[in-house]
Amino acid sequence: MDTIDFVSSAIISTHSNPKLLSFSKPKPKFKIITKPYSLTHSFRLSNLRVSAIKDHNPDSQVTKPPSVENGDEELDLGWLPAFPHVLIASMSNFTFGYHIGVMNGPIVSIAQELGFQGNSFIEGLVVSIFIAGAFIGSLATGSLVDKLGCRLTFQIDTIPLILGAIISANAHSLDEILWGRFLVGLGIGVNAVLVPIYISEVAPTKYRGSLGSLCQIGTCLGIIASLSLGIPSENDPHWWRTMLYIASVPGFIVGLGMQFAVDSPRWLCKAGRINDAKKVIRELWGASEVERAIEEFQSVSKNDGSDLDSRWSEILDQPHSRVAFIGGALFVLQQFAGINAVLYFSSLTFHDVGIQSSALASLFVGLTNFAGALCALYLIDREGRQKLIIGSYLGMAISMFLVVYAVIFPLDEQISNNLSILGTIMYIFSFAIGAGPVTGIIIPELSSTRTRGKIMGFSFSTHWVCNFVVGLFFLELVEKFGVAPVYASFGAVSLLAAAFAHYFLVETKGRSLEEIERSLNPKA
Repeated sequence: MDTIDFVSSAIISTHSNPKLLSFSKPKPKFKIITKPYSLTHSFRLSNLRVSAIKDHNPDSQVTKPPSVENGDEELDLGWLPAFPHVLIASMSNFTFGYHIGVMNGPIVSIAQELGFQGNSFIEGLVVSIFIAGAFIGSLATGSLVDKLGCRLTFQIDTIPLILGAIISANAHSLDEILWGRFLVGLGIGVNAVLVPIYISEVAPTKYRGSLGSLCQIGTCLGIIASLSLGIPSENDPHWWRTMLYIASVPGFIVGLGMQFAVDSPRWLCKAGRINDAKKVIRELWGASEVERAIEEFQSVSKNDGSDLDSRWSEILDQPHSRVAFIGGALFVLQQFAGINAVLYFSSLTFHDVGIQSSALASLFVGLTNFAGALCALYLIDREGRQKLIIGSYLGMAISMFLVVYAVIFPLDEQISNNLSILGTIMYIFSFAIGAGPVTGIIIPELSSTRTRGKIMGFSFSTHWVCNFVVGLFFLELVEKFGVAPVYASFGAVSLLAAAFAHYFLVETKGRSLEEIERSLNPKA
């Protein structure tokens, strides 16, 4: 996860401080499965692992589906049954990304129309109220998802997202825009926790990382959409209202789509709804997986509904406290490695090389982030989480030191500017390929079935606090110490994050959530 906070980017920096910166593996076997499907009941490919089915259940009536071969390769579409359910969930991340980018350009027009132009404190409040709502939403998600399950929580969460967008679009006073932004933040905080949990619990083990990367891709597409739609706001002072009305549309799509999506089979089993869990497993993972999966679920869960009442205090007990520490630390390191600050400053960096439009500069940054997320989608289940996040932070550190070199050393101005651009792009790409998506994926993988919602809620609340602190003090630190020392500190934190990932993370690639939980729990 993460996500980049374009809300903080360029709002104050581009208008208040324009002078702050100057400056070969074997190819996998694939199978194509052509059995018809639909979103829920018909979308079952019970013949996913045909050879495994025959060995496990010789009496099964499942026959091998047709496949399309390409030489020695067959395309494996075992991820396909879960994909539409994951796609609907990822629309919540699209909403997240859209709201992150929607204020980047129109904030000036909003300030003019609502009467707080030139008041940097009020502009900052419009931004930070979003983060306050997200903090509360993240903390509330653990209890909601334990009691209601992911599917119903998704649908309830669309209410503040839709209402917040509409109230913001209709705002004619400061109070109205603040309430709208707070409600949107509340919904975003819930989604930030909920989407990784849902995907980790419905995705087949083999494809959990790749499907989990759709969180980051959804966020990137949302940012790109909002920044693209924001370009006309530079000429139309009322365009921001249209953009905020559009922001309500994904909420309707998620609310409707979740009516046809499945609930987490792990939550169903935990709630004692074993038959419903079996039905979902058969649809998403194949008939041969049903008994094995249920046995695995029951090995770590009581399956009588008692696990739905986990308490916050339980995350203080081992092994939950260790996972909560890792989750919180990963987000602290992610934020203090400077992702939001670099994005916050990127428009000025692009301005120095002649890109005058802050919306176009931010759009270019968004496209870079999207390219990195696509690479993560391909690599995460091949190279593994730990290797990817370590390489990502090392790339971020090198990128920061490159920018510091461009600022400190006496270089030709054009060369210095080009190096700054290169370092910024490398940094964003490096973040998007590992530190962004892997952080959100690996925390629910390490968490136990009983405390997954609480640990994710705690971890993301840490994220929002650090996000706010970085946005609050970044410009002040740059003014006091200069760009080079601040960026050098981001590089140093990135190195620390790489070391932390090396010593504290375990590889979760190719392991079921229950297998990971048993390995981390000495009592299991």
